[in-house]
Amino acid sequence: MTDPARAPEAHLGRRARFERVLGAYDLRGTVGEDLDDDLLFALGYGAARVFGAQGAAEVVVGCDMRPDSPRFAGWAAAGVVAGGLRVRFVGLCSTDQLYFASGIWDAPGLMVTASHNPAGYNGIKVCGPGATGVSRAHGLDAIRASALDAPAPQGPIPPVDEESAQSLARAFAVRLRELTGLDRLEPVRALTIVADAGNGMAGKLLGEVFGTDVDLPPVPVEVIGLYTELDGTFPHHPANPLEPANLVDAQAAVRAHGADLGLAFDGDADRCFFIDGEGSVLSPSAVGALVAEREIARARAEGEETPVVLRNLLTSRIVEETIEESGGRAVRTPVGHSGIKRLMREHDAVFAAEHSAHFYFRDFYSADSGILAACHIIAILAATDQSAAQLITHRERYAASGEINSTVADPDAVLEDIAARAEAGEFGTGTVDRFDGVSLEGSDFWLNVRKSNTEPLVRFNCETPDPRRTAELTETVLARVRA
Repeated sequence: MTDPARAPEAHLGRRARFERVLGAYDLRGTVGEDLDDDLLFALGYGAARVFGAQGAAEVVVGCDMRPDSPRFAGWAAAGVVAGGLRVRFVGLCSTDQLYFASGIWDAPGLMVTASHNPAGYNGIKVCGPGATGVSRAHGLDAIRASALDAPAPQGPIPPVDEESAQSLARAFAVRLRELTGLDRLEPVRALTIVADAGNGMAGKLLGEVFGTDVDLPPVPVEVIGLYTELDGTFPHHPANPLEPANLVDAQAAVRAHGADLGLAFDGDADRCFFIDGEGSVLSPSAVGALVAEREIARARAEGEETPVVLRNLLTSRIVEETIEESGGRAVRTPVGHSGIKRLMREHDAVFAAEHSAHFYFRDFYSADSGILAACHIIAILAATDQSAAQLITHRERYAASGEINSTVADPDAVLEDIAARAEAGEFGTGTVDRFDGVSLEGSDFWLNVRKSNTEPLVRFNCETPDPRRTAELTETVLARVRA
């Protein structure tokens, strides 16, 4: 391959591709058109140069099960070596396992994954040492700039470090069991769990965390795996639990097996949606409130007077209310995992919840983990004779619109118009702020309109105590957004 330093057209091609794939918090695009071996090698090189200048000695590299992910991760690992650092290549893992590796080894990490995106996409998530958040303002732009100076891809591709991969998988399972009490679980009743891995990385985790795959005793619950074969072509349904159609199989399996709980993971398994025994999808905010209550109780039992819990501005009010009723202090955050991870450390927060079913834990290096949240919910169910629906009922007393996207020509102009109308009281009486987009907070309702970081979209969310009122408010605001 020609050295880009002596081939300006190749160098410019790399620059253009980086511009297409670089988002606010990660890199993501289509395989071939946007992402190729050259870009992954350059990314690894840039990461090594930036993190090396900060004092790092090695970088952890892992990947999901998409057809191109192992090769892409190999080239990223080769780029790290070319950039002057050691690489610890752990191969197939979930994103939260990669974050855990970054924490236990205090090394920056590169995870090759496109998360919940369809087949044909791929990408890279980046974290700093100790699983710290990385964004364009905090590292990604610097990595991109250094990557543009990378030489042409050069081998050999490092082999997967099997010893590190095995020790990581076991340490991860041990830690999750310890944090949630699954290692000492004595259920008051038999529990059956259905877990839809969607052919994603959760298929690897189930046997490790709940079973005997890493030489641990099995957790005393029955776990019925659905689509656990690792297959990045997603032959059954996309591994995107945000779409209701992708939850149908898990809902049907819960009903068919008379299960107590259903779990539905995204492709890289850092996010989990929950289904009750009746087959109904539980609100991520309600789940977040339930876990917050448990984490606050644990922190208070250990002597922490008023534990801090973060919740992004799109979570239901029930999250803040539960935090305060449980003796904690709620802190509102903008949307986005990188900023939340920084705020977790700034506030020494014990837990954080996002409306999108990302859950963050202080004792998990302030990183997010879907299966850690699942372990908490299982432990809660194991200690009571209440069903998941009964546990959640009083935590779903508000009616949310859900996130509704609108394609607009000028998102900034739309936000200014919405702000002016909100100030004039067109949508109800309340306080307007610009914390993350435009928010209006009333005595018993809230709404938020904000821009997408990557597309010409405006995203709308609102919540009121009454479904009819929520529908009316949604219709009123969207008419203005789309005018």
